[in-house]
Amino acid sequence: MITRGVVVRVPAKINLQLAVGPLGADGFHEVTTVFQAISVFDDVAVKHGPESSGIALTLSGATSSGVPVDDENLAMRAAILMAEKYDLPTDLAIHLKKEIPVAGGMAGGSADAAGVIVAMDALFDIGLSRDEMETVAAQLGSDVPFGISGGIAIGRGRGDQLTPALSRGNYHWVLALSGQGLSTPAVYQECDRLREGLDIASPQVSDSMMQALRAGDPVALGAALSNDLQAAACSLRPALRLVLDVGRDYGALGSIVSGSGPTVAFLVEDEEKSMDLTVALSSSGVVAGVVRASGPVHGARVIETV
Repeated sequence: MITRGVVVRVPAKINLQLAVGPLGADGFHEVTTVFQAISVFDDVAVKHGPESSGIALTLSGATSSGVPVDDENLAMRAAILMAEKYDLPTDLAIHLKKEIPVAGGMAGGSADAAGVIVAMDALFDIGLSRDEMETVAAQLGSDVPFGISGGIAIGRGRGDQLTPALSRGNYHWVLALSGQGLSTPAVYQECDRLREGLDIASPQVSDSMMQALRAGDPVALGAALSNDLQAAACSLRPALRLVLDVGRDYGALGSIVSGSGPTVAFLVEDEEKSMDLTVALSSSGVVAGVVRASGPVHGARVIETV
């Protein structure tokens, strides 16, 4: 039986730690980060399209508004890269059902690209290992390999050199969403401006973070959350400080702007505290939406074949 199409589910990520080194001569920053994949998902469907139709990309879902459907979209670029690298047909129909916030610091576009890689590997029975898929993913962007691996991992370099982290336990998150995204380059530029004249050390993994994950201790993890881009995100979007204050007032174990923002992630003790904070944030008037999630979860994986 010939597989006509596959559906891959891909998770959002949050950065439990994001340490940013100084601006390099190549225009990039070396980073060290600790990723966690969480239970907010996009579904990526890839099917054989009509002959000579080329690659067509369509969208649906709660967060699909304004997402490009040309090669500005990482999912489209992933399909082109896979087709060129493995000499595959390009008569493909790709559909993204989006729930991950766009430009929210949760790597939704990178997740979709990871989903396309996994889907095309399955659709054409290429037989790539996870490591091989992550190597392809690294050519597309620094967060794409983690979309394939999932779980909890340490990212080095530009975030694309992954090492699984020793961890235990399950963590409850409340995500405060913004009605407007933040540009990642703009946040990095603001970070550089705020740190101008300072001696910035090479980024390192936090020992307290690793100890908390090994112990499965949410209280210790909440205290260890850190993001070197948070001050820059709050500088560009001052309302984020109000969001962070609401979470602290309602007993979150820890809070962090995820990646370059503007999504704010609150770590809470359990499901009951998750509900309490969700209600408080929803009625505060300072957020556009609230999502509850847990982690870690699997990386990109096939959930349906047709």
